[in-house]
Amino acid sequence: MNEQNNAIKAMEICYHPIGIIHSEFTNQEETPIQGIFNESVGTVEVFSEYAEGLQEIESFSHIILLYHFHRAQGGPLLQKPFLDVEKARGIFAIRHFNRPNPLGISIVRLLAVEGNILTIKGVDILDKTPLIDIKPYVFQFDNRDEVSSGWVDNQHFDGIAEWNSTPKALRDRKRINL
Repeated sequence: MNEQNNAIKAMEICYHPIGIIHSEFTNQEETPIQGIFNESVGTVEVFSEYAEGLQEIESFSHIILLYHFHRAQGGPLLQKPFLDVEKARGIFAIRHFNRPNPLGISIVRLLAVEGNILTIKGVDILDKTPLIDIKPYVFQFDNRDEVSSGWVDNQHFDGIAEWNSTPKALRDRKRINL
């Protein structure tokens, strides 16, 4: 097993962007930490050689975007999440962008498809972010009942939809448990 693990650890995995995500956000500090809490509209420009893969995407209300946090700088495996400054948590138990493999995932509302351009809503992604993949959000497959959200379940988020949930806004609020 150790030999197999070492072979996997030594693998080089290389992906190439299939497009670019465009948004109004150019600064990490002022980019929403979760798209569900904002109405921001942006676009996804799928490179022309991948445009055929968009066939029938317009029939979905939501899509899942997988992307590369191109401005992430790495960081420790323990970090304080944006929504709780009380305790550092494992990077795999939070959604911080400074990760060993800087991959992001967002569920966005699909508003329109015009050729290779998708108009989306609920954007929490920096402008000019490289897009790795698109998957349709399928309620019957992606929704789960009886979910536990770990440490997040113990937070009090009354009024979170009205917050300006950006790193800067949360820091200004002293990121206290509300």
